[in-house]
Amino acid sequence: MRTDTVRLLISCPDTRGIIAAVSSFIALHSGNIVELDQHTDDSSDRFFMRVEIETAGFGLSRETFAPAWGPLAQRFGMEWRIAWGEDLKRIALFVSKESHCLHDLLLRWKSQELRAQIPLVVSNHPDLSEAAAGAGVRFVHLEIQGGDRAAQEDRIAALMHEHRVDLLVLARYMQVLSPALVARFPQRIINIHHSFLPAFAGPKPYHQAFDRGVKIIGATSHYVTDVLDDGPIIAQQTAAVGHRDSVQDLIRKGRDLERVVLAQAVRLHLDDKILVGGQRTVVFE
Repeated sequence: MRTDTVRLLISCPDTRGIIAAVSSFIALHSGNIVELDQHTDDSSDRFFMRVEIETAGFGLSRETFAPAWGPLAQRFGMEWRIAWGEDLKRIALFVSKESHCLHDLLLRWKSQELRAQIPLVVSNHPDLSEAAAGAGVRFVHLEIQGGDRAAQEDRIAALMHEHRVDLLVLARYMQVLSPALVARFPQRIINIHHSFLPAFAGPKPYHQAFDRGVKIIGATSHYVTDVLDDGPIIAQQTAAVGHRDSVQDLIRKGRDLERVVLAQAVRLHLDDKILVGGQRTVVFE
């Protein structure tokens, strides 16, 4: 991910002249476009665009961009956001007892594959405290006391505010977030789950899949919404399985997929390459 650019993301009704108007605006302010992607969704007649502009020589700053851009955005009815490449997004990792996604994300972060800050790991169990400590990240154990989930989520929200968290990553966090908490972070909570749903819901999905003799397994990363595991999908991958694979083989392959697909979703979010339209995503990979 480049740090010397500014990234502009746009969503609006499709009409003639959008690309020309955006390009002319950037040229008017001495901007050099280094990357431009666009997509028109025919089913919704909606236009999506991502533009990456070199900051060197660009005539607009954080303070002056919005006032200058406003009339053009209003003209086309745009929903838009801008991100400056030099800024580091701040991630909170949420875990329970399974460690594979946490270890993978921390390793990618330490190796600078994921350019971000990770100020804390939050868990409803104490099991992974050493994993966080080994990476030099604060570990916060927030158990649900007396069944009072609302109180726990109030503490979560306070922590997110205290640490100025931009993105919540559910790295096998085995708790359902309430609609109230989800509403505080729209399109800023990413989850991972196996792709058997809805066929094999509930506990031990790999055992259920094994009993049915499935020939393919997968993992899905998505933004979290009020409906469990039904948010806009960011990334998916699959792996073939055969009759010689045991339940443990399926679980191992599933964990490998979960690691990769969750990391892919986080990277795409950090790079500002995702736009959401309704229940679908446009991913400029």
